[in-house]
Amino acid sequence: MSTAAIEVSGFGKTYGRHTAVSALSFSVPAGGLFGLLGSNGAGKTTTIRALVGLTRPSSGQVRVGGHDVWKEPIAAKSAFGYIPDRPHLYGKLTGRETLRFVAGLRRMPGAEREIDRWLEYLRLSEFGNELTETYSHGMRQKLTIITALLPRPRVLIVDEPMVGLDPHAARQVRELFRAHANAGNAVLLTTHSLPLAEAVCDELVVLDRGRVLGAGSMDDLRAQTGTIQGGVDGDSLERVFFRLIEEEQAAQALPGGKEPG
Repeated sequence: MSTAAIEVSGFGKTYGRHTAVSALSFSVPAGGLFGLLGSNGAGKTTTIRALVGLTRPSSGQVRVGGHDVWKEPIAAKSAFGYIPDRPHLYGKLTGRETLRFVAGLRRMPGAEREIDRWLEYLRLSEFGNELTETYSHGMRQKLTIITALLPRPRVLIVDEPMVGLDPHAARQVRELFRAHANAGNAVLLTTHSLPLAEAVCDELVVLDRGRVLGAGSMDDLRAQTGTIQGGVDGDSLERVFFRLIEEEQAAQALPGGKEPG
């Protein structure tokens, strides 16, 4: 049996005739920080939604913490923390009440000290007793990040984490993700920020219209788009990313949509 913290095997999702994701496979080990990259409509959020149990796969399997998300939903969901692309909070609860609620759901007795520590770390202490409906977008995003990390999940799943964060908070969050992985946990994130992905991710998958264009470490991706093809050996993730997109567009423009063999 696989020991991967996250395992996606042949995952596909269709909506009528539209294929959102096709035969996607990857795994994230404990201690790994994995990036899922692509343009709008590439299939990133569809994949994330499948992993957290919000979208049922049309084909294939998704497992978190060793559990099939659809066959063992409670066990799978108890293994991960989730940071969505838009924070969804109960506006009539204060920030502190929200965190106490999460601690109760996760059966964390005596969590008050941890709550205080997190509020202080992300500079929310003075707003902890204010209703979250009064929070700015950045403050709601910070609180959402705390709700995901407070239970110290074995797996952290993150969709566009930096939206609305100021530069100081963005740096803190980068450090938090890296530290969480270094502590032996798995982190999967999607982001449009290529510099962020290059700075923190151990491995990457580049998607375009639901298909994998490239996968592996930065060195793997550089090799795939290397100098033999006029490419980008030793160059940045941004250059590698656009090279992969350009190669796919060129292949699709050929008769039959395939490169010559």
